[in-house]
Amino acid sequence: MATPDETFDTSLPGDPPPSDAVITGSRVGGADGASVRDIRRRVARHLVGRDRELDLLLASVSAGRDVLLEGPPGTSKSTLLRSITTEWGIPLMFVEGNADLTPTRLVGHHSPARVLREDYTADNFVAGPLVDAMRSGGFLYVEEFNRAPEDTLNTLLTAMAERRISIPRVGTVEALPSFRVVASMNPYDNIGTTRLSTSVYDRLCRLSIDYQDDEAERGIVGRRTGVESPRLIADAVALTRATRERDDVRQGSSVRGAIDLALVAAQLATMRAVPLPDEPSVAPPRGLPEEYTAVVLDALMLALSGRIFLDEALESTPEFVLREIWEDHFLLQPSAADPG
Repeated sequence: MATPDETFDTSLPGDPPPSDAVITGSRVGGADGASVRDIRRRVARHLVGRDRELDLLLASVSAGRDVLLEGPPGTSKSTLLRSITTEWGIPLMFVEGNADLTPTRLVGHHSPARVLREDYTADNFVAGPLVDAMRSGGFLYVEEFNRAPEDTLNTLLTAMAERRISIPRVGTVEALPSFRVVASMNPYDNIGTTRLSTSVYDRLCRLSIDYQDDEAERGIVGRRTGVESPRLIADAVALTRATRERDDVRQGSSVRGAIDLALVAAQLATMRAVPLPDEPSVAPPRGLPEEYTAVVLDALMLALSGRIFLDEALESTPEFVLREIWEDHFLLQPSAADPG
């Protein structure tokens, strides 16, 4: 029988060693030893909504886990992570997953000029983002994770599993306890991507992030643009969200499209001396001046025509689809008609 002082190793083969940055009671180790609750409170000041996603992501990284953020573009994935690392005081290394992200670019290389003079030494090794993140205890953020080559993913798997990597002529690089790998990918994009293996998924906690509701998106647009017309903000968000609801649109625009729509429309209105409505944002869009709706149409075409992707089986254009969305919103609006 085991004595109270005895402990047992319950780790699975290949699991990372226990991290000093896991939660201990209500506190988390790491850069400043601040409590998880305090970090969460400070991070939340940077965000509109996303309470659940913030809780889950912060819980994962503070528990020492690596994370895969899966969701369409413009759903606050990088904003969430950047806010956490900023408030936690941890470096954030950003890399974009693509065919050029080779293991050498990820890990590092020896300076060719110095190699010619000095031969290969540890001193002339130029660290890549993975080694930088491991040595500094930072977060390595790999965007478009499923676009990276398979051998690059295998290199990452080694770093995640062992928390160390061996580099020829340099030695072994040990990761500091706060080192994490956070990856992101768009589940709706299958062009130029590779299917992730089960061994990759087995190393990562997966957090699915979708678009926010219309109220949260209006708050984001208002905060990011400074536009003072609640009507314009509401129209920009409603038109953008409508691109995600049509059967002929394979992928609609994110809230970034609504931000650009509102900014461009505000500038057009100033140039054309068109007053922006200041009515409440919840008011129905019927009866608005034609000059205003024309401004919104032009801004809609400019801001969103490159951000929506149509079903390839249909013969249509982004401009045609956006014109229909504009007409439905400003001219038809059957759900907003008066009763009777």
